[in-house]
Amino acid sequence: MRIKFESQLETLNNSIIEMGALVEESIGDATEALLNMDIVLAQKNVDFDKEIDQKMKEIESLCLKLLLSQQPVARDLRLISASLKMVSDLERIGDQCADISEIVLTMSKDAKIVQLDAIPPMSAATIKMVSQSVDAFVRRDLTLAHRVCDSDDEVDSLFVSAKKELVNAIERNSSNAESVIDFVMVAKYLERIGDHAVNVAKWVIFSITGNHGGVSLLSGAEEITDK
Repeated sequence: MRIKFESQLETLNNSIIEMGALVEESIGDATEALLNMDIVLAQKNVDFDKEIDQKMKEIESLCLKLLLSQQPVARDLRLISASLKMVSDLERIGDQCADISEIVLTMSKDAKIVQLDAIPPMSAATIKMVSQSVDAFVRRDLTLAHRVCDSDDEVDSLFVSAKKELVNAIERNSSNAESVIDFVMVAKYLERIGDHAVNVAKWVIFSITGNHGGVSLLSGAEEITDK
């Protein structure tokens, strides 16, 4: 019975890796569509969100099957519970990538005159955070999970830089105002993607230690043991 359970856990790991890869692809495509004003890629990325949603449903179904058909010990219960929370955050990232692409679809072609140096590094940083958070889950790597949490400072700093760039763009040419609003929304979506990647990392920490952000999520349990 335990061998079958371990096999199902391996399937769960692989499914989360696959979902993480889908999300990373979506962030990259959303950014590329924005920078190149690529309407075709933007529409493709909006449609791609359905694949991410479907993957989440598959993982949720597997997690529920594991909970109902097996008798997981505390360690396994944390792992499955954390997986359910993680895929919810990954799905939200997919939604925000679709939101960025929808902005591209509605933007004027003149929007590309707004040069925003902070967007590419914000995108790269969030892709790295998602990749590392999923990697931390698969490897059960607390150090890497904490590193992802620390990386959010970089994304926040880039968001501040983006806002300053956009204010300067309006000061240089007030006709840029409408485009600037769109780019502010994009930068905010990327900043939120970073927050969701941190949430994933925190659920990794919980799955290993029983603590999320330093506070135990299992009420009444002073210590988590693997019984």
